[in-house]
Amino acid sequence: MMLQKRLAGKLLKCSPIRVWINPDKLDEIKGAITKADIRRLIAQGLITKDALYGGSKVRARARQEQRKRGRRRGIGSRKGKSTARTPRKETWISRIRAQRDLLKRMRDNSAITAETFKDLYAKAKGGFFRSTRHIKVYSEEQNLFLKK
Repeated sequence: MMLQKRLAGKLLKCSPIRVWINPDKLDEIKGAITKADIRRLIAQGLITKDALYGGSKVRARARQEQRKRGRRRGIGSRKGKSTARTPRKETWISRIRAQRDLLKRMRDNSAITAETFKDLYAKAKGGFFRSTRHIKVYSEEQNLFLKK
């Protein structure tokens, strides 16, 4: 039987495990020892290929739908460092853009002088400020705002 399954697997282009042999005609199938014999049995429908069974995607789709809505993103669901989820560079880009935007608005609204702007801009580039709030606090402490 193993010979017939192996030959049928080659002819059907699948694993011998997936080959189905009709249990009612076992004696006829046992006599088939050449590829030609196996081809004839396949044509008669005594040997066929079993269907492939894959895992269902229903649960995976439901999970994906929930993730789209912002669920399943808590601490317990996270794998990898925070820097893997949002790279350091992306964090830096969003932070520095906000800081530079604030500095430009402060300069344009005449809240600070051009020289102060240049100094604060350089500090921001060097990573001195943690956030836009830090820029405001620092400017107040150092009395950098122009009096109106």
